[in-house]
Amino acid sequence: MRYTKQYSSPSELLVILENRGLDCSDTENAEHILRSIGYYRLSGYLYPFLKAPKSEHIYKSDSTLGKALSLYEFDRELRLLLFNQIERIEIAVRSAITNIACEETEDVFWMSKPEYFANSDKFNKTIQLVDKEIQASREDFILHFKESYEEPYPPSWMIAEIIPLGTLTRVYENISSNQIRKKIARYFGLSVPVFISWMTIITLTRNSCCHHARLWNRSLSLRALTMTRPLRPWLEDDVQQGRVFFTLCILKHFIDIIRPDNDFKQNLLVLLEKYPMIDTQAMGFVDNWLEQPLWKC
Repeated sequence: MRYTKQYSSPSELLVILENRGLDCSDTENAEHILRSIGYYRLSGYLYPFLKAPKSEHIYKSDSTLGKALSLYEFDRELRLLLFNQIERIEIAVRSAITNIACEETEDVFWMSKPEYFANSDKFNKTIQLVDKEIQASREDFILHFKESYEEPYPPSWMIAEIIPLGTLTRVYENISSNQIRKKIARYFGLSVPVFISWMTIITLTRNSCCHHARLWNRSLSLRALTMTRPLRPWLEDDVQQGRVFFTLCILKHFIDIIRPDNDFKQNLLVLLEKYPMIDTQAMGFVDNWLEQPLWKC
């Protein structure tokens, strides 16, 4: 099937939306909004207001552009909140992996040596990514190392600072010593498989935040592993996998270890109170989420 849709200007799109039943009178300069945000990005926040079947593109009687913009602003603030926590988690994970592995191997260059890894093919693919990052890096510490030392690779803590979080997770996953992997995972109160699984979820969420992707009601096809015998307060009830609430729980678990005096829960409550129209069930929240052991802390 050929793609036959043609470009429509913001003014033309505004007429189309109004003809489909969307009330745009509650928003000043609606055309400017469509021009500055873009209809395609905004359509993800208009979608919940469509009547069933949604394929007919007819809006419910009380649907307004202002309500869609509120969803958009909520999602933007939610991404900022999550990214703030992910930043702390990412830095802590980079530090834990390098500190623990350097201490256990007594080798500051372990990350660039194949003898410390289980799968040589995976190591070779990873080291190719490391090579690209080192060649492209303009960080002062990388440039200084190249100019000052004869070793082909910098120490592991420098490599850990310049490679993407997903690559670092693959480095961890391929470490041959199960003792080292267990010690790193246990530092965050997790088993090795759960640590890998949760770091993958965090990486995907980080990428969504960085690319300003819709997050609040998105469903991830990837399902995370869960702890059968939690070492720390967790969830007593089943939580819907793939929804943002489960991601919030993962972040809460990490941040409570990294920064016990954090204000993540308080900031989340303030955000939800600011946007009372948000359907938290669409986000995967359970009714008694604040009574769950994880969120009582």
